[in-house]
This record gives sequence, structure tokens and C-alpha cells, in this order.
Amino acid sequence: MNKKKNLILLVLVLMTSYARSQSAASEKKDVFHGKFVEKFKKPTSKYFNLKLKSAGVDNRYSKSVDSPSEKKTKVMILRIDPEDPAGAGRGPEIISIDFTHFGSYAVRLKVPDVVNIQPDVGAVVGYFTYHMDNIEGLSEIDIEWLIADPEIIYIGTWTGPRDSLQRIGRIINLANGGIYNTSYRAGNGRNLPLTGEQNQPETIQPIEKYNAASQFYTYGFDWYPDRITWWIIHPNTGKKIVLWDYSGSTPDFTGIPLNHTYYRLNFWHTNNWPVETNQYSIEKPLNHYEVEIDWISYTPFKKQKNKK
Repeated sequence: MNKKKNLILLVLVLMTSYARSQSAASEKKDVFHGKFVEKFKKPTSKYFNLKLKSAGVDNRYSKSVDSPSEKKTKVMILRIDPEDPAGAGRGPEIISIDFTHFGSYAVRLKVPDVVNIQPDVGAVVGYFTYHMDNIEGLSEIDIEWLIADPEIIYIGTWTGPRDSLQRIGRIINLANGGIYNTSYRAGNGRNLPLTGEQNQPETIQPIEKYNAASQFYTYGFDWYPDRITWWIIHPNTGKKIVLWDYSGSTPDFTGIPLNHTYYRLNFWHTNNWPVETNQYSIEKPLNHYEVEIDWISYTPFKKQKNKK
């Protein structure tokens, strides 16, 4: 009988311990960042973790080093490893420690200048949010550059459940203001055009000699429950140029993430996504190309209640 009682007590203790650990994990998931600007001046960050290799020394990151391309600027460097496997998230990446949600996001960065070194390289610089929730689905807003053509910028969102993702997106040549397309896609379907309210502005002011690899630019997006605007700061005038002001919805879904997310920036090799202007740009990187980050910021529109 005593053995049976002891066994029951042990089970109860284990169940209580498990419940507490699950509760703690749940509470941790609900911690949100407040307003911040990260300039990566210290050995560790209060806002971002590095995604490190599972084994060995990881030399893909350098903090608070002199910029190779801009005097008197200290930068964080993300350095691609030619041995990294292909695929999103398989290269260097910084990920926010806590969640972020509706707010204004901005970054000042410069992508690698490789066009004359390896014109057919397949590599992506991603500035984005990402979190897959088991109930609410994916929350992703992105700005991306395929470095084989640094005049082109890709912007958009991903939403929906893991097995049926939904995409809205726009592809722009900022050097001439050309918009390749503004479209949406549900599941594994084909891209369909967005028009009217979902296609604003219909024309974009070009930035003379724009090249994301030639100098630093400031990019960002403002995320509301019913609207997202992507933008760039003109390097000469300091004015904000709106790249896409998306509101409303597609015929099948809104395209605007509603659940909280993680704030990220990464650099990875793609072997199946060529840039719009070069169908051959899927080569494995031959060198340790570098992304330079001057600063990255976040300003929430509403203070989130953290669970401690």
C-alpha cells in the first residue's frame, strides 16, 4: 500500500512540475520588446541573438567593426559561409530575443557588392519578421534583396497555416522606378495581379543610381492591423519614399499578419530562386560575402503587456 501511495505522490509531483514548466514556457512566449535602436556597439545585444552553427567555431558574425565601405561607421557584419547549405535560414541570422508586433521597423544596411565578382551568385539578404504559430499560422513581413541584381527589391508578407501559405508581394527596380509585378498567391496556386487599393502607389519615384550594394540605405515598414507600408529614405533629400501602401485584402485572404512575431535579419544561399533579371543567378557563393548593418530599430505602436 505504501508503495502505491508513494507512486501516486511521485506522479503528482511530476505532473505539477510539468505544469509549472509549461506555464513558464507559455509566459516566456508572451514577452514583448519595447522601443529600441540596436547599434551593435557591445559584445552582446539586449535585443538579438545570433543563430550559431551547431558545432565548431562560427566566424560568420563581427560586431562593432569599422565599415569597409563607409568611413567613421561601426557596423555589424553578417558573413556568408560558402559551405552553408542552400535554403532560407541556413546562413547567418540575427533573431530578436522577445516578440514584436504592430509598429514601425527600420534598418540601415548595405548588401554585398558581387556583380563584378560572381554575377550568377544565388544569395539573399532578408530583413523581416517571422513566427509560425500553431494556431494563428505564419506572421511574416519581409524586404529582400537577391544580390545578383542590387537594383531590385522584393517586399511582401506570408500568412496562413503551415500547409497552405498565402503570399502578397511586389517586385521593384528602384533605380528606374519600374514595378515588375504586384501580386498574391494562395497555397500552391499561381501568382495573380493585385489592382486598385492593393496596388498603391501605382508608380514609384526612382532613386538615381540606386544600388543596394553601392552604399548604405535606410529601409523600413510600418505594420498596422489593417495596413502595411514599406518605404525607403531617399539618401539625398531625406524624404520617405513609399514603395507599397497595402490595405484591404485579396479575394481570398487579407495578406496582413495579425499575430506577434520575431524580428530578424539574415543572409543565405538560394539554389532555386534567381533574381528577376538573371535566370542563372543560383550559384553557390564562392567567397565570404558580407552584409553591413549600421543599426536596426523597432517602435511599437502600442505597449504590449508582458507576462513575467
